[in-house]
Amino acid sequence: MEQSWHYLLFAHWPLSPDSLRPLVPAELELDTREGSAWVAVTPFRMSGVRWRGLPPVPGTSSFPELNLRTYVRVGEKPGVYFFSLDAGNPLAVAAARLFAGLPYHWARMTCEPFGAGISYSSERDAAGRDPVVFRASYEPEEKVFMAIPGTLEHWLIERYCLYTVRDGRISRLEIDHEPWPLQRAQARIQKNDVPAAAGIELPSDSPLLHFARRLDVRLWRPEAAGG
Repeated sequence: MEQSWHYLLFAHWPLSPDSLRPLVPAELELDTREGSAWVAVTPFRMSGVRWRGLPPVPGTSSFPELNLRTYVRVGEKPGVYFFSLDAGNPLAVAAARLFAGLPYHWARMTCEPFGAGISYSSERDAAGRDPVVFRASYEPEEKVFMAIPGTLEHWLIERYCLYTVRDGRISRLEIDHEPWPLQRAQARIQKNDVPAAAGIELPSDSPLLHFARRLDVRLWRPEAAGG
């Protein structure tokens, strides 16, 4: 598939690996840096979602998305593991669940310009509990830069595949794009229920924040990754 990602915020928190290990499939190795695992909440907007070589399908090609992720590896290949993905389009949610085995949820979402940045809202209904809500406003600061290999930013952000596990079998979905055009960011996160809904307790420290205005990506079909 081809798609473009807009107005993306990376909000990262370090956590004890022991706190995340029970929440990640045992088949995946939890990837850590200097003794810490990391989780990220990433709100953004997608556009131009389509199968390669075909035009976008009206009504299904542009919508907000909100991810909760951590970092794993299989052998020497680092990647991303998603605890949850919220999207504002029910057809996209159904397709991603069916074809990629990803934990997508439909949510009521908005992603709108707000001053020099973005105002973002997501509300997912959840059986037996209050809705899972994320609300924030965020904006970039400073000039655009590319993360330097060896830095924490590069380790966190420059990852080019995601992993899923189904019935003990690991699948890898490759993602192809240019290096992220990053900016430092400021954010006011008014409400963030997404980690707690996945069983994750965030630290009280402020997150590490980065912004990316746009990135064009290609995604390949999932393939067996061994394990």
